[in-house]
Amino acid sequence: MPEIPALPKRAFTMKAERRTDLASAYEVGAKDYDSIRPAYPREALEFSLAGRTAKLAIDIGCGSGIFTAQLIEAGLVVWAVDPSADMLSVLKERTPQVHTVCASGESTGLPEDSADLITYAQAWHWVDPPLASAEAARLLHDEGSLVLLWNQLDVQVPWVHRLARIMHAGDVHRPELAPPLGKDFSTPESGVWHWFMKLDLHGILELTRSRSYYRRSKEETRTKVENNLRWYWCEHLGYAAEQIVEVPYLTHAWRARRRVRR
Repeated sequence: MPEIPALPKRAFTMKAERRTDLASAYEVGAKDYDSIRPAYPREALEFSLAGRTAKLAIDIGCGSGIFTAQLIEAGLVVWAVDPSADMLSVLKERTPQVHTVCASGESTGLPEDSADLITYAQAWHWVDPPLASAEAARLLHDEGSLVLLWNQLDVQVPWVHRLARIMHAGDVHRPELAPPLGKDFSTPESGVWHWFMKLDLHGILELTRSRSYYRRSKEETRTKVENNLRWYWCEHLGYAAEQIVEVPYLTHAWRARRRVRR
């Protein structure tokens, strides 16, 4: 039986050096990331918009533009921000009409009081929360919304919990713990939606290869992780390598209003 590592600590508490090191995994390989990462359920998009008429959204940490495209489909004008030029190049292939900015969430360089909505899809754990909160508050209109979303393996399901541990799935957050957003925002509301992602062993391996832990690991560690996954999927769970399995997922989101400026 392979050694099973513990789940990572909640990513909001990552030290700056660790956060910078892991985030550097996404400076290249954006097409591979984009090919396996899932979109977000319709209910999560509706939660993000909160039934209000938002005109301009800033999608920060937009990556390859998976959620950016969904915002555009909902009728919003979107500005996309990411520190990875490679990620933005994939985004531009999908949505060439989007204005892109290669910058961090802590310092976007965009105009003050310019947006109705700011979103962080799979990205809030890559920023310094106090600095990113202050930048979001600077960018938002009064009573505009800041929304944080994650797609993650549903670790409440025991076999998925073990799978996440073998994968070193670092973007698993505890839904009951609210992210720190700072004094400029109201107490955030949350939503959770359960769904399934259809994957075979190849898909599981590709999903693992898209994660920062794997990308920043040595070849020896990568080989060990992949061998453990093959053992778990085929021998322990008893699935054929090519068998398509509905893997339980959930999307978790937080939404907070920007307080009125004094």
